Order: sequence, then structure tokens, then C-alpha cells
Amino acid sequence: MPDSTPLQSQYATQIQSDLDSNVAEREQIAGQIDALQEQLSVLENNHALLASMQQAIGPASAAAPAKVRAKDRSKTAKKTAGAAAPRVPQARTATKSAGRATNKQAQPAAKAKASGNSPTLRDLVANHLAQSGEPRSAAEITAGLTDAHPQRNIAGTVVRNTLENLVAKGQAQRTRQNRSVFYTAPDATTAKESADGDVKKGEDAVTPATTG
Repeated sequence: MPDSTPLQSQYATQIQSDLDSNVAEREQIAGQIDALQEQLSVLENNHALLASMQQAIGPASAAAPAKVRAKDRSKTAKKTAGAAAPRVPQARTATKSAGRATNKQAQPAAKAKASGNSPTLRDLVANHLAQSGEPRSAAEITAGLTDAHPQRNIAGTVVRNTLENLVAKGQAQRTRQNRSVFYTAPDATTAKESADGDVKKGEDAVTPATTG
């Protein structure tokens, strides 16, 4: 018959290990049960205390929800009133639009007033020709006017067009030297003829037409 002592020893060791594990788990669970029972006892005591306090202050606890409901009604009424008056932003927008329109109307008037206080470019060109006393090119006239009036934006093309208009009306004379064009103030005879022509045009404009 074979010897079974080693096998029994292994079983005995395994069983002892299982027993030790079982005992440890029982102790752990028992400790958890004790802690839970203590917590349950505390909760029960608190529940009993709160229930007795609720019975003692029952009317006040009933009034609190009523106040809360009143506040909710007030907030709802304010929101409804705000939603019922959407024309306030439109009024502000209309006021802003009116202010912008007034500013836009005032700006052209201010520019017109400012331009009325300063001489026109035509006057500046004519005076420059009269003061120079010698033929001047459009570029020279533009440079002279820019130096004399730095606050104004004087373009060469505008000066050239102004000079040509003065020549067409007899208020300036144009001469050519090689490929360059020069301008001078008109002499006394040309200026008088130009003035007489302007007066004649004015008389024709104001004379009423006669019917036969």
C-alpha cells in the first residue's frame, strides 16, 4: 500500500490556509457590519430629532413655500412685462439714427461755410499769375500755390484745368515755347474785353424776353 502522508500533509496545509482566510474575511465583514450599525443608529437618531423639530415648527415651514411661490410669481410678472415692451430698443435706435442724420446734414453745411471763408482755386491761380508778372508753367504754378497754401491739397491736373478755363474766358494768356506751355496774366486790353464780355452776358441773362 503506497504511503499517503505527503498528500495528507498538502491537504491539511491547504485547509488550514482556507480556514485562516475565512476567519479573516469574517472579522472584516463583522467590523463593517458594526460600523454600518453605528451609522444606522446615528441616522435613526437624527431622523427622530428632525421629525420632532418639524412638528414643532410646522406652521413656519408651511409659510416658507408660500413666500417662495410669491417670489416666483413676482419674477414671472417682471419677465412678462419686459417681454411685452419690445419697443424700447427701437426708440433708442431711432434716436441714434436721428442723431447720425443730423450730423450728416451738419457736415456739408460746415464744409460749405469753411469753403466760403477761403478763396477758390480759380482766384488763387489768377492772383498768382498777376503777382508773378512772367510766364509760368502749370507745374510752377502748382508748386507756388502748394508752398503758399500748405493746408490745401492742390493737384497739378486741377490747376491745369483751371488755367485753361481762365484762358477760355480771357482771364489768362497761354504761350508755347518749344514743347512747353506757359501762362501769364492778361494785359489790360484783354482783361477789359473779358470784363465787358462778362457784363454783356450778365445783362443778356437778366433782360426779359419781349413778345411781339
